[in-house]
Amino acid sequence: MLLAAVAHPATEQTAVAGKRNGAHVSGTVTDARTGTGLAYATLAVKGTTVGIAADASGRFTLNNLPTGRLTLIAAAVGYKSAEQELRLEAGETVRADFALEEEALAVEEIVVSASRTETNKKYSPTIVSVASGKLFEATASCNLAETMNFQSGLRVENNCGNCGTTQLRINGLEGQYSQVLLDSRPIFSSLAAMYGLEQLPVSMIERVEVIRGGGSALFGANAIGGVVNIITKEPQRNSLALSNTTNLLEDGAADFNTALNGSFVSDDYRAGVYLFGMVRDRDSYDRNGDGFSDIPALNTETAGFRAYYKLSPYMRLTAEYHHIHEFRRGGNALNRPPHMADIAEQLDHKIDGGGVKFDYFSPNGRHRAGVYASAQGIDRDSYFGTGRNPDTYGATSDGTLVAGAQYTYTFEKLLFLPSELTAGVEYNRNSLHDEYLGLNRDLRQTSRSTGVFFQNEWRSEKLNLLIGGRVDKHNMMQKAVFSPRINLRYSPTERLGLRLSYASGYRAPQAYNEDLHIDALDSKVSVIRLAPDLRPEYSHSVSASADLYRTFGRIRTNLLVEGFYTMLDDVFTLEKIGEDDQGNIIKERRNASGATVAGIGAEFKAGIPGLFEIQMGYTFQRSRYDEPERWSDDVTPQRRMFRSPDHYGFLTADCAITRSLSASLFGNFTGRMLVQHNAGVVEHDEERLTPAFWDMGMRLSYTFRLTKQLRLELNAGVKNLFDSYQRDLDFGPSKDSAYIYGPSLPRTYFVGAKFAL
Repeated sequence: MLLAAVAHPATEQTAVAGKRNGAHVSGTVTDARTGTGLAYATLAVKGTTVGIAADASGRFTLNNLPTGRLTLIAAAVGYKSAEQELRLEAGETVRADFALEEEALAVEEIVVSASRTETNKKYSPTIVSVASGKLFEATASCNLAETMNFQSGLRVENNCGNCGTTQLRINGLEGQYSQVLLDSRPIFSSLAAMYGLEQLPVSMIERVEVIRGGGSALFGANAIGGVVNIITKEPQRNSLALSNTTNLLEDGAADFNTALNGSFVSDDYRAGVYLFGMVRDRDSYDRNGDGFSDIPALNTETAGFRAYYKLSPYMRLTAEYHHIHEFRRGGNALNRPPHMADIAEQLDHKIDGGGVKFDYFSPNGRHRAGVYASAQGIDRDSYFGTGRNPDTYGATSDGTLVAGAQYTYTFEKLLFLPSELTAGVEYNRNSLHDEYLGLNRDLRQTSRSTGVFFQNEWRSEKLNLLIGGRVDKHNMMQKAVFSPRINLRYSPTERLGLRLSYASGYRAPQAYNEDLHIDALDSKVSVIRLAPDLRPEYSHSVSASADLYRTFGRIRTNLLVEGFYTMLDDVFTLEKIGEDDQGNIIKERRNASGATVAGIGAEFKAGIPGLFEIQMGYTFQRSRYDEPERWSDDVTPQRRMFRSPDHYGFLTADCAITRSLSASLFGNFTGRMLVQHNAGVVEHDEERLTPAFWDMGMRLSYTFRLTKQLRLELNAGVKNLFDSYQRDLDFGPSKDSAYIYGPSLPRTYFVGAKFAL
C-alpha cells in the first residue's frame, strides 16, 4: 500500500521526528537477482504520510524531510518489501539503495482486515486470504463474482435463473452470515450485497481480503461466517489504462466489458486521485431452448474515484465515491414490457455511495487515530411477476450510514512483549422501504446499532496474542451483545506458524436480502416474511491452523491446514407455510434449534519468482442442523443444510513462458450437494442430490511494449472448458427459477485487449 504508514509486527514502529529543514534521501530500487531498476516501486516513510513512487528506471528522491531518525520502506508488486533505518542531518542528502527479492507467493503482503490496522500477513494472528490484481487477470475476471471462487473455503453461486442473484458462501454458511466491507466500512446492506459482487468491477479494486470464521468481535453483526473486505485502488503514479474483454457464451450470447481507469498524482505527492469507469452489456442465455432465460440480460455502468490529500507528514484525508446503474431482466419475452411476459423479473438499480476518512500519526510513532464516515443509497425499481400480471411492479429505497472513530497506541512493552492497543466506536444505520402495492406489501424497517470495540495485541516474531471484544446495542434486540475474540499465533521456527482462535457473533432479527427477493414460481409469486417471534441468532466459532513455509532451491512453497467449528443457536430457517388471499406463496423465516458447521481445509502454494506459481485449495466440511428441519410438507424433515457441499476446491496456475507471453490455468470443483426443487414442473416439492462439477478454464496473454511506457496486452481463452453445466434445468412458465446449481456460466470463450500507459 502506497503513501501510508506501514506497521511491522516484529519491530517497534518508528517515525519522523524534528522540523522540516531540507534533508533529502535519494537512491534506486532494483531487482536483487538481475540488478535492473524496478519501475514505479513505492517508497514510504514509516509512521507518516510521506511517500513517493520511483521513476521508470527505479530511481527516486525524497526532498525536504524532517531531521532525525526515520525508517524508509521500499515495495513493488511481486517483490518482498524492504526497509532501512536512516538518520538525517540538516541540509544533507543520504543515499538509500534497495535490492528487492522476488516474491512468488505473496506471503508477506500488508493487510488491514486482521486487526483493523496494517499488519504483515505472515505475522498476523488471524489467517487472511488475499485476492489481488494478479488473480483477477489470471482468471479473466471482470467482476468480483467471477473471482471469489478462487479462495479457500469460498464459493460463489447463482441462486436464481431469472434475476441472477449471487451468493458468497464462506465455510458452507449462507451469504447472510458474511460481512461485506468496502474499504473496511460495512456500507453494504443486505440489499446491496444481493447483487453487489456482480456490480463491482475489478478495475476499481486493489485487492480483496478475506477472513474465514467468526469476526463479529471486530466488525459487528453478520460476520459469523467471515469478512470480505474490498479495498479500492489508490493513486500511486500517473497512469492510464483502457481495456475490453468480450465473452461469448456457448449459444453465441455476448458479454461486453469495457473499462477506463486513470491515476493522477501531484509532483510533490501530496495529492492524488484514481478515476475508474466501466460499461457492461450482457445478453440473456437460455440453456435448454424453452424461451425462458437461465442467465438474465444485464446492462451496467460504473464510475467513481478515490482521492487523497496530505495535510502534513502526519495527517491525511481520503475520499471515495462510486456510482452504479444496473438494469437486469430475466424470464421470457425480454423485448416486451415485463407485465406482458409469462415470467419476468426486472430490476433497475441506481446506487450512489462513498466516504471520507481523516488519519493522524503522531511524530513519535506511538499514536494513530482515524475518524470516518461512509454512506450508500440504493433506489430500485422492480417487477416480479407471472401470468402477465400488471400489479406486481415495486419500488425499494435503501440507505446505509456508517460513522466511527478508531485510536491505536503502541507500547514499547506491556507486561511481557511490545503491544498495540486499539479501541473505537462505530454507528451503523440502515433505512429500508420496500413497496409492492399489488401484493399488499409495504415493508418499512430502520435498524440502528452502536458498537464499541477494543483489543490489545502483543506481538513479536515468534508470538502474537490478541484479546478483544465488541459491545453492540441493536435497536431490534432488547439487550446489548458482547462479542469476545481471542487469537494466538506461535512460530517455533521461521518456517512454521501455528494459530488458534475463538470468536462469537450474532445476527439481528431483521429483513435480509432474500426477504426482498420475490420469486416467480409455478405462475405464482413467492413472498418471504419474518415470523413475529423471530429471535436473534448467535454463534461461537473456533479454528486452529498450521502454516508451513519451505524453500527447495528456487522453489518456494507454503502449506496451510486449517480446522474450523462453528456452532449456531436459534439458527434462521425458511419454511413454506401456505398461500395468502391473492394466491401468493408465503414462506416464513423462523428460528430452528441450532446447527453446527465443521470441517478442515488445506491450501498449497508453490512457485519460482518470475517463472511460475501454482495454488490449490480443498475443503471438506459438514453443515448440519441439530434437529431435522422442515421446509415443505411434501418433504421429510432432515438435518442436512441445503446448497452446502461436503467437498469443494479450486486451482490456479500461472506461467511466464517468455518475457511477453504468459499462460494460466484455473478451475473449481464443487462436490455433490442437496438442493430444493419446488413444485411446478415437478408435481410436488422435492429434494435433489446434485452431481459433482469440474469447471476449468485457461488464458493466454501476450504483451507488446509499444514504447518505453506504453504497453498493449492481448489475451484470449475459455472458461468452463468442458461445458460442465446443469443438465436438468426446469423449463416453461412453471419453472422453478431457484432450481439452479453448479457453475454460473456455460462454456465461454473470451478475447481481450488492454492499453496501459
